[in-house]
Amino acid sequence: MPDAAPLKDRLALVTGASRGIGRAVALGLAKAGAHVIATARSLPGLESLDDEIQSTGGQATLLQLDLRKGDRIDQLGPTLYQRWKHLDILVANAGILGPLSPLGHTTDDGFLATIDVNLTANWRLIRTLDPLLKRSDAGRAIFVSSGASSGKYAYWGPYAASKAGLEALVKSWATELASTNVRANLINPGATRTAMRAKAFPGEDPMTLPPPDALVPLFLELASPACTLNGTVVNYRDWAAASHGDSVESASSRPEIN
Repeated sequence: MPDAAPLKDRLALVTGASRGIGRAVALGLAKAGAHVIATARSLPGLESLDDEIQSTGGQATLLQLDLRKGDRIDQLGPTLYQRWKHLDILVANAGILGPLSPLGHTTDDGFLATIDVNLTANWRLIRTLDPLLKRSDAGRAIFVSSGASSGKYAYWGPYAASKAGLEALVKSWATELASTNVRANLINPGATRTAMRAKAFPGEDPMTLPPPDALVPLFLELASPACTLNGTVVNYRDWAAASHGDSVESASSRPEIN
């Protein structure tokens, strides 16, 4: 019989936890027994998440955090160390869509904001949390990529560049971690029923897409101390087909953003 709380007493930090995939994963981690440190810009969204976690008997700590404020990210490591001394799981989920336009029409602010949130903030998270993850008996870090990282879709330049950069960054860090107890991987969710997806494709029927909670088992698998993958981009659709025989189709002409 499967363990009802496979992540009991693990400490997990989730960025972008107020909605979408981040919220679903935070709930999933809490139900699996982890104490979740939930971060997002929206305090009402975090409070709603906390109510739901508590209703299931889980535990959460809320932290309002704007990932464009680098000094706030840099304070995470020392702050968490003072209270917990370590971190077992990092789910770096937060991201923004950025401008969808020809690169020649993209503004400085639009480009830099996308890079700041989707790439630079994740580097800062790695830098401040690396020591804490290494204090865990099995530190696990999971980042969220996208099919847009291939760079094959027109008008997606800033988002594509940020996700391609993120993949290179995490793979490089994973190589550095090879001789430690920490493992770092990425998930490409594919097209998912989220607000970001709806913003990118407003005419698309969201009910044709998997909901965020469909991805939770994959996140839990990569968060497990038993996970041996390192530096891998796991495509949700491939994983679902291989693990459960599920077939989830997506439109090949559209970026598989989440």
